[in-house]
Amino acid sequence: MKRRHRMPFGAELVNTGGVRFRLWAPDAKGVELCLRGDDAEHYLPMATQEGGWFELTAPGANARSCYRFRIDGGQHVPDPAARRNPDDVQGPSEVTDPEAFDWRDGDWRGRPWEEAVIYELHVGSFSPAGDFAGVAERLDHLAAVGVTAVELMPLADFPGARNWGYDGVLPFAPDSRYGSPDDLKRLIQAAHLRGLMVFLDVVYNHFGPEGNYLHLYAKRFFTERHHTPWGAALNFDGPDSRTVRDFFIHNALYWLEEFHFDGLRFDAVHAIIDDSRPDLLEELAAAVQAGPGRERAIHLVLEDDDNRAHYLRTGPEGAGGFSAQWNDDIHHALHVLATGEADGYYADYAGRPLWYLGRCLSEGFAYQGEASPYRDGRPRGEPSAQLPTTAFVAFQQNHDQIGNRAFGERLTSLAAPRVVRATTAILLLAPAPPLLFMGEEFGAPQPFLFFCDFGAELAAAVTEGRRREFDRFARFAGAEAREAIPDPNAPETFERSRLDWALLAQPQHQDWLAFYRDLLHLRQREIVPRLSRGPAESYFRLHGEGGLEVGWHLRDAARLLLLANLADRPLTGLTHPAGQPLYVPDPQVAAALTQGELPPWTTTWWLDPGPAEH
Repeated sequence: MKRRHRMPFGAELVNTGGVRFRLWAPDAKGVELCLRGDDAEHYLPMATQEGGWFELTAPGANARSCYRFRIDGGQHVPDPAARRNPDDVQGPSEVTDPEAFDWRDGDWRGRPWEEAVIYELHVGSFSPAGDFAGVAERLDHLAAVGVTAVELMPLADFPGARNWGYDGVLPFAPDSRYGSPDDLKRLIQAAHLRGLMVFLDVVYNHFGPEGNYLHLYAKRFFTERHHTPWGAALNFDGPDSRTVRDFFIHNALYWLEEFHFDGLRFDAVHAIIDDSRPDLLEELAAAVQAGPGRERAIHLVLEDDDNRAHYLRTGPEGAGGFSAQWNDDIHHALHVLATGEADGYYADYAGRPLWYLGRCLSEGFAYQGEASPYRDGRPRGEPSAQLPTTAFVAFQQNHDQIGNRAFGERLTSLAAPRVVRATTAILLLAPAPPLLFMGEEFGAPQPFLFFCDFGAELAAAVTEGRRREFDRFARFAGAEAREAIPDPNAPETFERSRLDWALLAQPQHQDWLAFYRDLLHLRQREIVPRLSRGPAESYFRLHGEGGLEVGWHLRDAARLLLLANLADRPLTGLTHPAGQPLYVPDPQVAAALTQGELPPWTTTWWLDPGPAEH
């Protein structure tokens, strides 16, 4: 089977032979195609077209031809829509033939969203090889644990040898450090053959600071009408915004169609500023539904600090088309409970973290329009209680929440094992789809630090800026403390973040792996079949200092109950839960519950399967 997404820009092989090259350069007077031959580069003038476009069909070009563009007889630039840029972002682009890859997963139709157990990973630090093949080698491990979806951090070609991926500047080109486009396709095909979905994290809110030449010849890609943390916003609602919108909508369709990804995670959509209707997200979701979404299950997931529930609703009151949103609220509440940390954005949850956790588990967002002290009192969020429980991706670790710490510590380095086990048992069995960060399932001790590889001048600014980010944290108030924060550009910062798979041979890490595997298998067997895509009636109540009770009515009248003690003291005066024990960590806990007690840092789950199963 062949797969190809046709685009109105970039380099496209034509049926009659040769390659059509097309670039939007409305601020350029002239553009030349620089086509690399056997002995030199050949400069071919491109025809000017209406709307700022330049086009040329080169009969002598073919797959693997290397090319770039020369703007107004001066600066050479890569193709912003290149499918491959083998010599980093400053080098020439390469023509590829998407149909040269022979797909063998034609029967794959995806999986229902309610089955999602997501495993986020960074390709470069996940394996010793640091490439797509290194990820493929561990797919059997992930499937055996109970993972159903692999989520790759951004792949768009970035400057240098190492990067989280959020500084990409060539959104259509998988970074060559990880392998070729065909290597990525082999990874996705291998995942599908094992029943695993594959999602991709995409960044549509900014371009990285190094290697982006759009300001030179297409200033209208950006607008000063709106601003983001990275400067002028992308132009999604001003003059000539149609081309910018099409660029990113085609990017989404390209990954879903040409690479057969099962879904996309959209980074920081609160920084996508668009006053038009439909806005970019709405239009993009509709294009996906009308395209690849007609043939198989496609899942679109948001990261949105504004907690805008209307993107997750269907019908006249909502945009629809998005399966879920990353729920930072549940992470923050769990983290405050587990660690006691209360600075930075954790301050919004420090006063009553247990209440916020209960609200997240039963209603989705903790902040549904209330004022956020961390955001200077600005209201945050929209009501979410009427959304499906599956509309909120839950996690207690991910790349942001580990990597944005000064020293990249994982939760197991910050809290006692019994505390982490209690919170993990909540995460993995609650109706919301859980997300794990690479290595979490075996208690990996390696930090995940912020790393990059910029040129010298920018590198110094990034290092200093990284250290200034922590001025608001009391423990980094002094210059000496900030100097101890690892240098993002140092190669050893990246190497310290690489997973050590040899640890799986050690008993303590085998124990963590068995714990995660057993809970995830229990989830797939008992919870997933009872989940519904519609709203589930739910409630929560608090008991004493650390007691939390949450109940859900699921499909076929089944009732699921969480009873947990997330405090250092025993919880007393309880009524024994109704239903069958789904998860009780040990016989001592079961015995204590008969006396109305729950030991410190203990999570239990109970299930009444409904009349049909009695």
